[in-house]
Amino acid sequence: MSIYEEIFAVIKARQEAYKNGTAQEGSYTAYLFDKGVDKICKKVGEEATETVIAAKNGDNDELKNEINDLLYHVMVLAANQGLDWSEVEQVLAERNEKIGNLKQFHTVDKNT
Repeated sequence: MSIYEEIFAVIKARQEAYKNGTAQEGSYTAYLFDKGVDKICKKVGEEATETVIAAKNGDNDELKNEINDLLYHVMVLAANQGLDWSEVEQVLAERNEKIGNLKQFHTVDKNT
């Protein structure tokens, strides 16, 4: 089991505890599930922005922390929306098989 699968399993357990009314007091994950998709999406956006800022500042210590914060919130979003982490990993695996294939991008004429 990968670390991502382990973390996702904890997130799912906390989601289930929240649904059953047995969430541990002070659980940030339960708080996010309680607030719903809007709050979770807001946190994903905030963490994405903080990740970009850390990268632009050239601060790799901060960057690795922000990437982890972003991944955590993306996992909470996936759980909230009923996705299993294995579904996310499957898409990544499928894309990995296509590495090296040049994608054709369409061009947009901005003058029209």
